[in-house]
Amino acid sequence: MFKVVLVLVSLAARALAWDTVCAVKPLGGGQDDGPNINAAFEECSSNAAIILDGYYSVNTLLLAKGLSHVDIVLSGTVQYTPNIAYWSPNSLYLTYQNATTFWFLSGQYIHLYGGGTIDGNGQVWWDTFNTTGNSGTAGGSSTTFARPIPLTVGNASNVVVEDITEIGSPFWNNFVYQSTNVTYSRINISSVSYSSAPTANSDGWDIYRSSYVTIQDSTVNNDDDCVLAVTTLTLSVRQYAGETDIVANVFVNNVTMRNAENGARIKVFGGSPYANSTAGGGTGYVKNITFQNFYVYNVDNPMYLNQCYSTPAATCEEYPSTLSISDIHYINVTGTSSGEEGSVVVDLECSAECEDITATGTHLTAPNGNATYVCDKIATLDELDFNCTAPS
Repeated sequence: MFKVVLVLVSLAARALAWDTVCAVKPLGGGQDDGPNINAAFEECSSNAAIILDGYYSVNTLLLAKGLSHVDIVLSGTVQYTPNIAYWSPNSLYLTYQNATTFWFLSGQYIHLYGGGTIDGNGQVWWDTFNTTGNSGTAGGSSTTFARPIPLTVGNASNVVVEDITEIGSPFWNNFVYQSTNVTYSRINISSVSYSSAPTANSDGWDIYRSSYVTIQDSTVNNDDDCVLAVTTLTLSVRQYAGETDIVANVFVNNVTMRNAENGARIKVFGGSPYANSTAGGGTGYVKNITFQNFYVYNVDNPMYLNQCYSTPAATCEEYPSTLSISDIHYINVTGTSSGEEGSVVVDLECSAECEDITATGTHLTAPNGNATYVCDKIATLDELDFNCTAPS
C-alpha cells in the first residue's frame, strides 16, 4: 500500500510546489512491492513527490510514464528479485542491442535523489551467463535471456538523478534512451562478482539517441565500460542498417573509474553490405562529447574510440563507417592502465576521418613500459597532447 498525504512544500531549488506526496510502505516478508510503487507513480504523477524510504522487493516491471514535475525521494533500497524466469519475458524491451529494463522512467522535470540504493541482484545473471554464454548481437542481451538494466531514463527531458548508489546490475547500470537534458551527479556504481563468474557488460552508462547528457562527480567500479556514448561510460551507435543515430552534447566530468575494461569510450559500428544488417550500416553522427577530469585505475582501455566496433577489419576497410565523429574533447584524463593492452593507454581509431578530436592534460601510465598512444585517421593530430603511433 501507499499513503497519500496532501501537502504544500516550497522547493526553492526548483521553484516548485508539491501538491501531493505518495509515501510507499514496504509490504515486507519478500512480498512484491512493485505494484504499490507503480500505483504511486500513477497517483503522484504531476507536481508531486514519491517517497521510497524502506526496503522494497520488486518482482514487477516498474513503469513511470508521463511524470511531470515529480520528485522521487529514494532514501531506502529498491532490490529486484533474482527471478530470471520472470524477468526475461516481463522486463521492458528497448530494441537497441535487445536491451531490457527493470525500471523505465519517463516524462519531464523529474528529480530522483535521496542517498538510497538500487540493487540489481546481478550475481545470478552473471553466474548463468558465464555458463550459457547466451548473448545477442555484439555481446548485447538476448531475446531468450534478458539481463535487465536497473534504471532507464527514456523518452524524457529535464531529468536529474543524484546521490544514488547502484549495485549488482545484470547488464548496463544506466541507459539514457531517446532523451534530452539528463544529468547524473554523485552516482556510486559497483558491479563486483563474488563467484568465479565475472560480471558481464556492466557499463556505467549507455546513451542512445540522446542529447545534453551530463555525468559528473561519480564513481564506477565494474568490469566493463564507464560511459559509452551510445553505448559505461560508453557511446555506441550505427548498429542497424538504414537507421540514423545521433549522440550529441554529452558532458562527463569528475568521474573515477576502477578495475574496468574501458574508460572514456566511444564505439561506432562499421559499414555493412547488407540492407538488413543488425551489426553495422546505419548513419548519423557523434558530436560535441567532452570527457573532463576523468581518473582511471587499472583500466584496460583508458581512452578508446573505435569506428569499426564488432565489424571485421576487411569489411570495415571496404565499407567504412558513414557515421561521422567530430568535436570530441578529452580534458585531464589521468591514471593507470591495467596492462591488458600492453603499453597502450590511448587507442583512437577511425575508419573514416574523424574531425576536431582534442586532448589536453593527459597523464596516463602503463605498468609495463612507456605509455603508447595509437591513432588512425584522426584529422587533428596537432590538437592532441601526446605523440601518436599507427596501429600495428
